[in-house]
Amino acid sequence: MGTFRQHSVLPGFNLALGFTLLYLSLMVLIPISAAFVRTAELTLPEFWNVVMTPRVLASYRLTFGASFAAALVNAIFGLLVAWVLVRYHFPGKKLIDALVDLPFALPTAVAGIALTALYAGNGWIGQYLEPLGLKVAFTPAGVFVALTFIGLPFVVRTVQPVLEDLEPELEEAAATLGANRLQTFLRVIFPAIFPAVITGFALAFARAIGEYGSVIFIAGNMPMISEITPLLIITKLEQYDYAGATALAVVMLVISFVLLLIINLLQWWSRSRSSSSV
Repeated sequence: MGTFRQHSVLPGFNLALGFTLLYLSLMVLIPISAAFVRTAELTLPEFWNVVMTPRVLASYRLTFGASFAAALVNAIFGLLVAWVLVRYHFPGKKLIDALVDLPFALPTAVAGIALTALYAGNGWIGQYLEPLGLKVAFTPAGVFVALTFIGLPFVVRTVQPVLEDLEPELEEAAATLGANRLQTFLRVIFPAIFPAVITGFALAFARAIGEYGSVIFIAGNMPMISEITPLLIITKLEQYDYAGATALAVVMLVISFVLLLIINLLQWWSRSRSSSSV
């Protein structure tokens, strides 16, 4: 009985896999491991004193809280934008579709300066908000606005192709069975696009956690109030405290990994549930 040998349909698979692992090691694994190695220079009490000071804890709350809130808002309104771009035809649709990608192309520092100019007390929008007691620039609200701005394209571009591939016959069948528009959306459309929404949410959340350029201009960077963790990392690097900077980076990395793992498990569960129900 001859031995069974599995062949790849792609020639040079072993070589390609080797280059892939080498590239990932150089670009991802080695830099991440270097952060852990540099952090290991600190003793456990020193590490604890660096990552658990009141100022650092306040930056954690703002960074992760604003990132989660911005990603949640983008999940809702990004779905709405994707729905409009897919389901409706109107003048200027191509322009709006192109504007969705603007946060991708726009330098983050430029985005931060533009948002600050808009929401400052004398800005185009801020001059009308401040008399109402709504101050955005140089407050935690400014951080939320900046993170929402840079995260929107991730949700739209993740959900949009799924909506385009959704078969209209499913909606027609639901309408034939007597379902109204809300029932059709909640029971037919939303379960099909929910994994894509979760994916877009995870991408926007991950992008917001590490954002720096667009935030520092509009945040005001006041300790204990509007200071984000990436700014503290930059500050420690400027002070040549590399071990302290990597310690904060490791904490953010671990927390981000756990949160993204939970989101990915939720995404896997929703996909398995939708596939089993078909």
